[in-house]
Amino acid sequence: MKTQTTSIDYIRKDFPILNRCVYDDKQLIYLDNASTTQKPIQVINAINNFYRNYNSNIHRSVYSIANEATAAYENTRSKIAKFLNIRNAKEIIFVRGTTEAINLVAYSWGRNNIAKDDVIVTTEYEHHSNIVPWQLLVKEKQAKLKYIEINENGELRLDQLDDYLEYGNVKLVTFSQMSNVLGTITDSTKIISKCKKYNVKTLIDGAQSAPHMKVNIDDIGCDFFACSAHKMLGPTGVGILWAPKNVMEHMVPFHGGGDMIKEVHKYETTWNDLPYKFEAGTPNIADVIGFSTAIDYINDIGIDTIRNHEEDLRNYALSKLDNIKNIVIYGNKDSAKSGGIISFNFADIHPHDLATILDEDGIAIRSGHHCAQVLMEKLDVPATSRISFYIYNTKNEIDKLVISLEKAARLFKL
Repeated sequence: MKTQTTSIDYIRKDFPILNRCVYDDKQLIYLDNASTTQKPIQVINAINNFYRNYNSNIHRSVYSIANEATAAYENTRSKIAKFLNIRNAKEIIFVRGTTEAINLVAYSWGRNNIAKDDVIVTTEYEHHSNIVPWQLLVKEKQAKLKYIEINENGELRLDQLDDYLEYGNVKLVTFSQMSNVLGTITDSTKIISKCKKYNVKTLIDGAQSAPHMKVNIDDIGCDFFACSAHKMLGPTGVGILWAPKNVMEHMVPFHGGGDMIKEVHKYETTWNDLPYKFEAGTPNIADVIGFSTAIDYINDIGIDTIRNHEEDLRNYALSKLDNIKNIVIYGNKDSAKSGGIISFNFADIHPHDLATILDEDGIAIRSGHHCAQVLMEKLDVPATSRISFYIYNTKNEIDKLVISLEKAARLFKL
């Protein structure tokens, strides 16, 4: 059992992949945590234990291992409710990830609540998963999609939201709580307070925030919240959507099939109770159980400890990068307003070329548009390099990153 004073060296021992060398002798340095995090051995063992000892379907059988599987699956729902401060665990729907959660809202809520000339508002720093579903919806409904722009510090211009709300037809404001490119932490409370005055629904993409900072849904007061397990030490293919019961009761099912029904007759069907109304078919049982262990792991360390560690790493990295000529950093350098993410460009080195050079030293960073091409257009760049941290990253890894960047500068004669 870890405590909030656990050393990073001790934590790193729980992650088998961090012992790996690439290209025979280069110790892996993993700095792409905004994409997906590595998995501790406890999560790996929990999934293995399910398949080895009580693999069975859930909610349908009465034999012992099926009951064990059902209990473990539903226990995850309860843990998530406590982790995010959700009063009613039955308001949590298991989905494949944040992307599916947003699509579920667009389909099940949007198609019944968005009409011609209505307005959906999002932001310029959204991931494609919080843009494309709304583009599809507004095209179908002849509605409108509008964007809150960012300023030179990578922060939202919320005065534009005031203008949109006063227009009168805004039905939904949807935004990421933390930008996956800039790391900007959105002022969720301020946005939601503005929207409530106009009875406008709000959806938060919590894919980047839930793993890295305290999220209290009861205090925030949003109408929809989504996040993914794989960005918070858990398995891929699992995420959650939360919405209040009184909202979900009026939403149509996203998928039809087994387990989401009460009764099926030749020409009509009645839906199951929440949350099962939205969980058709055999779910990703093993990985939901793995998600439970991931939450335990985060709780043992402490979400505030994770946040403080990442803030410290970001400040350290920024101080080192500031000493390298020709590096342009995007977004706010104030780490109190940002998550553990830094996006940058290095002179005229293409981010893919830079990532390849760093990879030769065992350093994994992200390069490209990061599924945020609207933001790239705003920044007037085709791509950026991105480093992103989690609890197992160290300042020594940042030092090695800097050495590799200096090597790249010599190769390109900068």
